[in-house]
Amino acid sequence: MTPDSAADRAFMAAALGLARRGLGRVWPNPAVGCVIVRDGLVVGRGWTAPGGRPHAEAVALERAGDLAHGATAYVTLEPCAHHGRTPPCADALVRAGVARVVTALGDPDPRTAGEGHARLRQAGIAVAEGTGADAAEEVNAGFLKRVRHGRPLVTLKLATTLDGRIATAAGESQWITGPRARQDGHRLRAAHDAIIVGSGTALADDPGLTCRLPGLEGASPVRVVFDGRLRLSPESRIARTAGEVPAWVLTRADAAPERRRALERAGMRVLPVPGAYAEGLDAAAALAALGDAGLTRVLVEGGGTLAAALLKADAVDRIAWYRAPAVLGADGRPGVGDLGIAHLDAMPGFRRAAWGPMGGDLAEFYTRAEEGAECLPGS
Repeated sequence: MTPDSAADRAFMAAALGLARRGLGRVWPNPAVGCVIVRDGLVVGRGWTAPGGRPHAEAVALERAGDLAHGATAYVTLEPCAHHGRTPPCADALVRAGVARVVTALGDPDPRTAGEGHARLRQAGIAVAEGTGADAAEEVNAGFLKRVRHGRPLVTLKLATTLDGRIATAAGESQWITGPRARQDGHRLRAAHDAIIVGSGTALADDPGLTCRLPGLEGASPVRVVFDGRLRLSPESRIARTAGEVPAWVLTRADAAPERRRALERAGMRVLPVPGAYAEGLDAAAALAALGDAGLTRVLVEGGGTLAAALLKADAVDRIAWYRAPAVLGADGRPGVGDLGIAHLDAMPGFRRAAWGPMGGDLAEFYTRAEEGAECLPGS
């Protein structure tokens, strides 16, 4: 590993900024940024395109043209070494004649896993690894989670009163938090591959689950419903709009075939999951199914039963909590259902990474207690 310079850190920071533009849009690929520098000037830049193709390096090299020869390429993840729908990026950098490549992280994908760096070195290109590694880990936390653990990174979003309630006893919830917090929630949607709700929330609220921020209407992620008994109607808003924004339903393997066919005819993708748990599904198996489908970052928006199931499965990695300055009381519906905790040392632990006012509400962002403090809202 070659020690990095101030210039290396600055150009890698620029590449990481480009990588963030792909969050929520590039799955199953990682969100990668690339900056090509010659004689201290940026001559090409790129980030992974929606859908994962073309890769960041290919975009940056095309923009740099002949100026890439003898230049330094800053890439946020080890250039790929395998053939997919496009040729390996490591080979493209070799053909372009770059003199040096600086990367933030190695790629844990077994199809690359060190081979990208090795090809560059074999071609006589100087390689420096590790510049901006902590920030790059955060940008691609979802991709890394899927490759290493077989499931997407899970962020639980809560919009509650001060006492943790998400609705009145009768189910009224619009709106507990104010417009600024709701706008930030839509920003989070745009930065994730999918939004997940339980069947209870889908039936009670009939949500659309799209991103409605001006300029980000086309960034709506996949809508996913955990629905073990396939109670969702083909006439629901999610099903009716499945042709415009992808919509999936996860259900038990033995769910009624006629209900499954009705949702599929409406345009929904039905993923059977073995086992039974809250919402009729085994939470760990359901997340593994989403990982197998390519999802890397998912935002869980409700309700309390689903939140509890994921916490019980130790599957919540982040919490985005918007708190309104109001109290509903014990008869209100809780943001997290029964966890069955008898002793304090059994509580799931989290660490606050960021917080601040959000209009008249308070926004708090948490990460697992054992993770670093590099977690940034929406990154």
